[in-house]
Amino acid sequence: MKFEEFELERNQSLFEHEVDYNLSESGLHPLPLRKILTADEQQELLDTELIYGHTTGTPQLRDKIAGLYHGAAIDNVLATSGSAEANFVAVMTMLEPGDELIYMVPNYLQIRGIARSFGITVKELPLHEELGWQWDMNELESMITSKTKMIGVCHPNNPTGAIVSEDNMKNIIEIASKNNCWILSDEVYRGAELNGVESPSFYGTYDKTIVNAGLSKAYRLPGLRIGWTVGPEDYIKKAWAFHDYTSISIAYHSDWVASKVLDTKRRNQILDGTKSHLNQNMNTLLDWVNTCDGKLSLSPPEAGAIAFSRINIDIGSQDLTYHIRDNFSVLLTAGKWFGLEGFLRFGYGPPNDYLLKALDRIGDSLDAI
Repeated sequence: MKFEEFELERNQSLFEHEVDYNLSESGLHPLPLRKILTADEQQELLDTELIYGHTTGTPQLRDKIAGLYHGAAIDNVLATSGSAEANFVAVMTMLEPGDELIYMVPNYLQIRGIARSFGITVKELPLHEELGWQWDMNELESMITSKTKMIGVCHPNNPTGAIVSEDNMKNIIEIASKNNCWILSDEVYRGAELNGVESPSFYGTYDKTIVNAGLSKAYRLPGLRIGWTVGPEDYIKKAWAFHDYTSISIAYHSDWVASKVLDTKRRNQILDGTKSHLNQNMNTLLDWVNTCDGKLSLSPPEAGAIAFSRINIDIGSQDLTYHIRDNFSVLLTAGKWFGLEGFLRFGYGPPNDYLLKALDRIGDSLDAI
């Protein structure tokens, strides 16, 4: 087995701490614990022993996660070390060499890379900008064969911030059901919708559905490394066994904090703050794009601290990303790394003053080309 390089994460790992401004992140500026825990809870956390946690996640945490999905119960949930581990475990559990995975692009290409490395055939289904970053329904159906085992969705999508339309959600469920395929839905940006209306989950719409998510994006808590996979009980039992080979268990303190965060009142407060911050920064980004003399254009995202901007000058996305990084010390992510050339992804989740300074640098970089 040979893993292909994960270009996006490799570039972030190498340079995110080496630049003056990092707009490669897809989440919002993280919250400190003192803003989400009461004084008594902070003291309780300090007094908690550093023990191994439940390998599935504590019952308290799994119950809170199950409450986010209609019809889910505690036995439908496995807590993981971030949604990245959830994606890894889902592929390991459900797919075999020779199976086919239909995977939508542009996308966060972790699942594609894992699947290819395990000998799974990945067929790329394009999302179309002119369709609001939706797929063509006939195109999806034409790709299905007897070997198709799973259809992978990112909802809301990374890097475009698009939410799967109601018609396309019905379409993929019908096609998956007719062909006995699994749906794997990466929903880590759910809860970060700019209009304040939480997008519907795929969970509960079809019995062969797996949903992965976590606290890193909408909840602004990437350092906790809390994720989860939600699906049928038989899948969870199998995934738990593979989880023994990956992280074994999530950190107990992270589990404890996550259980507090997912209390309904506290969760709503955090997500309200997320949406307010996103709307302020989106206005800032759109105003800045209008000053770029047409060199970039942008269709506003529906969710997430991510914006996929079209490049309207004669330079590749990776070359432009390197130019901005090496000469102006701002890190962005290239469309090429999401499977679609001709675009840049902006992470617009930092504090507003930080974002403004980074955008000024990027403006200078465009003027220098």
